[in-house]
Amino acid sequence: MSNAKNAPGKHYRKGISLIKAVQEFGDETKAEAWLVSQRWPDGMACPYCESESVSPRATARKTPQYRCRTCRKDFTVKTGSIMQDSKLPLSKWALAYYLCTTNLKGVSSMKLHRDLEMTQKTAWYLAMRIRETLADETERMAGPVEADETFIGGKEGNKHESKKLHAGRGSVGKTAVAGLKDRTTNQVKAQVVENVDGATLKGFVHMNTEYGAQVYTDEAGAYRGLNRPHEAVAHSAKEYVREQAHTNGIESFWSMLKRGHDGTYHHFSVKHLDRYVTEFEGRHNSRPMDTEAQMGRMTRRGVGKHLPYATLIGPEDSRLTGGI
Repeated sequence: MSNAKNAPGKHYRKGISLIKAVQEFGDETKAEAWLVSQRWPDGMACPYCESESVSPRATARKTPQYRCRTCRKDFTVKTGSIMQDSKLPLSKWALAYYLCTTNLKGVSSMKLHRDLEMTQKTAWYLAMRIRETLADETERMAGPVEADETFIGGKEGNKHESKKLHAGRGSVGKTAVAGLKDRTTNQVKAQVVENVDGATLKGFVHMNTEYGAQVYTDEAGAYRGLNRPHEAVAHSAKEYVREQAHTNGIESFWSMLKRGHDGTYHHFSVKHLDRYVTEFEGRHNSRPMDTEAQMGRMTRRGVGKHLPYATLIGPEDSRLTGGI
């Protein structure tokens, strides 16, 4: 048995092998029982009136249905959640939760399409709904906090001539994302921002940190005048660490996000970039948890959320609407 000092990161987590995942969640009856236990850990309650007086209802539907004796309404484990109106089997939902949890750099709709035997369009919509369950409502960070920003998008040199902006290199044609990492809790907060001027970045820091929290940044002028204890390192002068002053933690998060962009998805549309950022943020923040606990958290956080396809793609593409 290996020494804990030499064990890989997060070695204390209890994972689930692919074989066990298929055995536990690939069966429709087992998947339904698991989703019910995760959504209602203290006992089933009606999603309409919250009454606990419910009973199974005899039906020919593939998804088991229940009847509330109080309000007389029928419901399933999908009702009132991100799974509502989905025609996908519960086993595919549970396995999708597993795949999106265990692939640290994300899982593409093409892989979901192949692994779960569904169309790519269905897989894309499924993945987008799962990202809604990863949205994290983090509390204000007490610090020490690292703050930084990055730019997401394709390189100008790799674009087709018709799509090049011919406005320079670097961040041209890319979208800015601001981020914070609390060194004490290891929690991350990231958000797409319109620009990286002082008002925007300082506002982002002030909104998400406690007053008095120590903040570390690089030498970007946008952070000057922060209403927080503030130290900066001069990356332009090849200064990356000065005692406690560095941004290595948040830059590690950017590295994971960009590996997902380059190696898994290959492209984040500006329209949905915030959803992909939410995915990586939520997965990072739940990483200390066991795999099944992460999946259960996603199930519960999907309650009360609904993302119709027409809403997801926007009114300009309303002709493409359709149920899954």
